[in-house]
Amino acid sequence: MAVIPVDIAGAPYEVRIGTGLLANLVEHCSGRLRKRRVPVVTDARVHAAWGAVVENALHQAGHEAAWRILPPGEASKSWDQLAATVDWLLAEEVERGDHVLALGGGVIGDLTGFAASILKRGCKFIQLPTTLLAQVDSSVGGKTAINTPAGKNLVGAFHQPSLVLADLAVLDTLPRRELLAGYAEVVKYGLLGDADFFQWCDANGAAMLNGDAPAREYAVAHSVAAKARIVQADEKETLGLRALLNLGHTFGHALEAQTGFSDRLLHGEGVALGMVLAARFSARRGLMPMASADHIARHFAEVGMASEIATLGLNCDGKALVAHMLHDKKMDAGTLPFVLMRGIGEAFLARDVDLDEVADFLDAELQR
Repeated sequence: MAVIPVDIAGAPYEVRIGTGLLANLVEHCSGRLRKRRVPVVTDARVHAAWGAVVENALHQAGHEAAWRILPPGEASKSWDQLAATVDWLLAEEVERGDHVLALGGGVIGDLTGFAASILKRGCKFIQLPTTLLAQVDSSVGGKTAINTPAGKNLVGAFHQPSLVLADLAVLDTLPRRELLAGYAEVVKYGLLGDADFFQWCDANGAAMLNGDAPAREYAVAHSVAAKARIVQADEKETLGLRALLNLGHTFGHALEAQTGFSDRLLHGEGVALGMVLAARFSARRGLMPMASADHIARHFAEVGMASEIATLGLNCDGKALVAHMLHDKKMDAGTLPFVLMRGIGEAFLARDVDLDEVADFLDAELQR
């Protein structure tokens, strides 16, 4: 088992990465589960795959799972589901010192964490991420949120978990598409600041996706350690460092919005396309070689991911996609910073990007 400390001032915790962690849930949560009934938020798909394992682990230690089972998918990150989840936690008489378990991918982790952050002005929660994307990214760092008609993750709070248990066994039950979507976030850590890790992905990404156990543990542990370093230095994204974790997200969120935050485009798929766009836009501005941008697109294509937005069949132009970007959380005094690249492993925050230039670039990409 790999153990990655996340040393947030006032709220340190560990990310534990290994196989069989859910089956030994209570042992890992020692001292945190104070009552017989333990609230667990999940979705129907995850509950079908892993609910019995969690239920049995709790039962063997004298606990009983209290389940809230949501519909799978991005639509559950809504005002209605947030309100219903908070009401359910209140009915379960959850106290500030209690821990709510978030068993699922990024949607469940985000919704549960946000509900925990506002329940009685803040109760505790534990992340049990069941997707690769959640294990390497969304379960770590304390960003919690819901979506609104105006955009993705626009209502939320910073609320750190007490513990993250990333059970690698869950990756064996993931649909290939979900696994690939999470892989985009693995590659991100190489592109934003670690060219050697991107080279590792080039050499080992396919094996990791195909089930190589040591490669999976290394990919998850390396990604979590990279995120932990950034979050520790800039927890609430006030210094610009944590903003680098948004590489590909400004473009990607616009694509998600245009596709209605639906299963038509998973978050990780949007991020992968967004990173290709960020690299090509950077190359267009003369910041990095176009060959490097093409390398990134080729890498995603070779593992079976879409690398061209033209394949999405979007019925819009570049201006429509830019309009979605105007709701981006990074908007500052009417300007939108973009995470661009000076090369593979060299991301930076650019504050001088003309959105008309972005729209023209996207028009060209839509016709590519």
